[in-house]
Formats: sequence, structure tokens, C-alpha cells
Amino acid sequence: MSRDGERVVSERSHASAAPARAPGPATSPRADVGVAVRTEPLGGSPLARAALAGTLPHAWYPPMPTGTAEWRLHADAVRLQFSAGAWFELLRPAFDVSGEAAARLERSAAGAGIVVTTGQQPGLFGGPLYTLSKAISARALADALEERTGLPVAPVFWAATDDADFEEARGTVVALDGAVRTLRLEAEPIEGTPMSAVPMGDDVRPLFDVLARAAGSAAFVEALDAARAAYVPGATVGDAYVRLLRALLEPLGIAVIDASHPAVREAGFNLLRRALMQSAAIETALAQRTAAIEAAGFAPQVPDVAGRTLVFRDDADGRKARVAVADARAIVPSVKRGSLGPNVLLRPVMERSILPTVAYVAGPGEYAYFAQVSAVATALGVPQPLAVPRWSVTIVEPHVRRALDHLGLDVDDLRHPHAPEADLARRAMPAAVSQALDAVRDAVARATDALREHDEARALLPAPAVEGAARSLEHRIQRLERRYLAALKRRDDVETRALAVARSALFPDGVRQERALNALPLVARHGPALLDAMLAAARTHADALVDGTTRA
Repeated sequence: MSRDGERVVSERSHASAAPARAPGPATSPRADVGVAVRTEPLGGSPLARAALAGTLPHAWYPPMPTGTAEWRLHADAVRLQFSAGAWFELLRPAFDVSGEAAARLERSAAGAGIVVTTGQQPGLFGGPLYTLSKAISARALADALEERTGLPVAPVFWAATDDADFEEARGTVVALDGAVRTLRLEAEPIEGTPMSAVPMGDDVRPLFDVLARAAGSAAFVEALDAARAAYVPGATVGDAYVRLLRALLEPLGIAVIDASHPAVREAGFNLLRRALMQSAAIETALAQRTAAIEAAGFAPQVPDVAGRTLVFRDDADGRKARVAVADARAIVPSVKRGSLGPNVLLRPVMERSILPTVAYVAGPGEYAYFAQVSAVATALGVPQPLAVPRWSVTIVEPHVRRALDHLGLDVDDLRHPHAPEADLARRAMPAAVSQALDAVRDAVARATDALREHDEARALLPAPAVEGAARSLEHRIQRLERRYLAALKRRDDVETRALAVARSALFPDGVRQERALNALPLVARHGPALLDAMLAAARTHADALVDGTTRA
């Protein structure tokens, strides 16, 4: 069932690896119970929004295919580069895949098929909800393309365990008892250490306990069991992330590739050496693209780092360091295989060179930096990777819906900080108090007008003094009103509690749920029913992408 743009499902439904299809328009009332899946606008920076609207030069963004015929032509061009199917055999150790995900990859490799990719750097306990929505977006697009083109298409999640941003990887957010709790690992690795080499300490166990409490009465305990098994002291942040994602995504037919695996580094080695050899040309191309982006009135997503290549080299201690442009060509003959890695702008190009990627499912930040990625690909003389926008979601659970209904609010009412609290307090304000405050305002306004109009008063009192007094009195009235509203908000514990529950679940710390809240408690509470509903909504989005009826 659906309502108000939401997909509502029974707790008895089950996710499967078959393509999910969407039901009809939203028409049913809010009386139904169950978890609701709301498709949201992707959003993003002005550059990302302009790219999604298709208003930027084709040199920045390759045109997105429209309709089955164009997607088939695009897919055929990709397949020609990987006709032997050896890519999977070379990368099989990095996938370490099983089940339905393995079967889809096998079919794609054996049948000269293609893959749809997406990815994310590690986050504690799998990171925010958009990690899951990106993976499901890739699955939905793979299903749509396989159905339309007749080609075998496999979804692939690129786990960027070679990323060295521990500050982003160390934490996650959960909603617990109407409050937002931030969970953070205590380790302090040396800067430049990839997440595949950062071990976790004993502090991960109590953090998992908080995560489990946030899940409440979990019906789908397999999700928590997978996290408990992956996030143990001594395991690295990257390894735990990969293990958890495989447990969650492989049953959905989504394979996970570990970017730190030697097989990935070996597959991309020649391209990375080429990027070193052509680093000066790449630097020039990026500087020109940056200037063009700025001239068009936008800010580049990834700032230029003058004098640095897009290639990382491992030092003797395994830490990552950007190779200088001045040193790049000289080190190529002696660089060891497996010791190089790409930065954020080179990574999509490398991925496209080692996987038959028909499309990369991108979030808003990624979509913005693909304006620079295309310049890198052109400078290297290799195919430009195609980015498509991911599906975006807000999950509204039954207890959150009840809290909203009690307050007479909807999800969008919580987007603006403090506005719901003030509105609820004003509604609770007795009419006599509201009328008295309005009467004070009217009295001040009449008195101020009288002073402005009285000849002697105008002569003796400068106009700025009268205006200043009027503003000061209005400020005092507003302050009095705010104090009264604050007291009302504190007094009504039931409404305060309901608002805290809704806000912590939908806009934790003022951020959209998808970008902050950990996905595991949601999956643990609703299990296959939630995943099924997400797949159905993402499939609607994927069908629109293939048809060319929407770009966002």
C-alpha cells in the first residue's frame, strides 16, 4: 500500500532477489500500519542539481542514455572492452562472493554482460542509511536494465576500504529513547592509514551494545548477528565493514568488492602507472575544468591540490601519500605492483577500466565531482564513466508515524529546526494570553503612531528615537512571548516526548535521516519487509532513469 508518496508494507512481506516492481499511485489514507518508505528528492549542491537537470556541457557529463535502445547501445560499447569475461576471474578473490550475488556475477561474466556499480567508504556498523539505499539503487537499476536489454546485469558495491578518512569511518548515529546517540571508536591512527589497516579495540563491544539497544525488539536478528560477528576487537575497520556488507547485501544479489584487496590493485596497476606518467597533462586538464566550473558560477566539489598527482603510493609503513607531479615519471620504473591507489577523482576511472561498468549510481556529492572525473578520463584517453543519480529515501516507522499524528505534523514539518516546537506551543497558548499579547502590541503601535503625528512631539523627539523605542518595546514583547512559549513546551511532556521521538528518527541533529542515522536498527526491526519496500520504490526510480522520464 502507499500513501502521500510513501510505500507502506506489511511486516509479513519478504525481500527476494527477483526484480521488484512498484504499485500504483499513492491514494490510501494514514490509517494503515507498517513501515513507510518515502522517496525523496536527491538534492545536493547547485553543481549537482544542474548536472541532474542536464544543463551542463556534455564534456563534463556524458549524456545519459534514454530508452532501451540507447541503453543497449551504451551497454554494447562497454561489453566490447570486456568480451573475454576475464575481469571476473582476475577480481574473484576481491569479491569473495557467494549465493545469489555470485550467481549474478557468474552470469554476467559468462554471458558478456555488464555491471552497475556504486560504493562508499567505511562507516561504523555499516554507516548511515544511504549506504543501504545506494546498494539497493544499484540492484534496482541492474534489474531494470537486465529486463529491458536482455543482457545479464550484476549489481556491485565498491567498498572503499583503502580510504584513509578515519574521522568519517569511526562514528555512526542511532536514535535511542527519543534522543540522538553518536557512537565513536576511540582509536587514533596515524594520518594516511587506510581503513583496511586500522584495528578496532575493546571499545567496539560497548558501542555494539548501544546499537543493539537502539534496535529494540529486533525481529530480524540476523542483521545484528552479522554486525556482532564483524565488529570485534582486532578486526580492522575496513574488514569489518566488508564482512557486514556481504552478510546484508549478498542475499539481495549485490556483490561487494574490497578495494584494498591485492587483486583490485593488480587490476588497476597499469592505469595508475599511466596516470603517473601523464600526471602533468591531468593536472592541466583539471585546472582548466576547475576554471570552467567556476566561470559557470559553480564551486568544484573537489579542490585542486597543486603539484600533487591523483595517485597514492604506500610508504614503508603502509600509509598513503599523494605522489608529487614532479616525481611521478621518475618513480614509475621502480614502483612496486600493488603499492599504488587512486584518489577520489581517479577511482571512478579505474573502476570503469577494470569492471564492465555500464553506470555508477552516485550520491549528490559524487554526482558533483563527476564534472571533474570526466576531465581526468579525457586526459588519460580512456572511456568516461557514466554517473546516474541514486534513489533517496526516508523511512517512517509506525511509532514515528503515531508520534507525528499525535502532534498533527508530517515529515516535512520537521525540516526546519525549532519551528514545530514553536508552532505546537502557539497552538497550546490560551486564547486570553494570545489576545493580551496582541493587545499590548496594538497599544504600542497606537502610541508610536500618536508620537509620530503630534506636532510638538515631532519637534522635541527625533524620529530615530521614536523608532528605536518602538523596536525596543516590540523586542521586549517578543521576549515575553518566547519565555511563555518555552514554559509551555516544557510543561507538555507528552508532546515534547512525541516530538523528540519523531525528530531523532527523521532529522537527527538536524540532518536528514538518510545521511546520518545508522541503517541496522531499521533493518533489524523490519527485516525483509523493509528491504522489499525499498527495492520496490528504488525500482520505480530505476525505471524512470532507463526511460529518461526523470534525471533526479
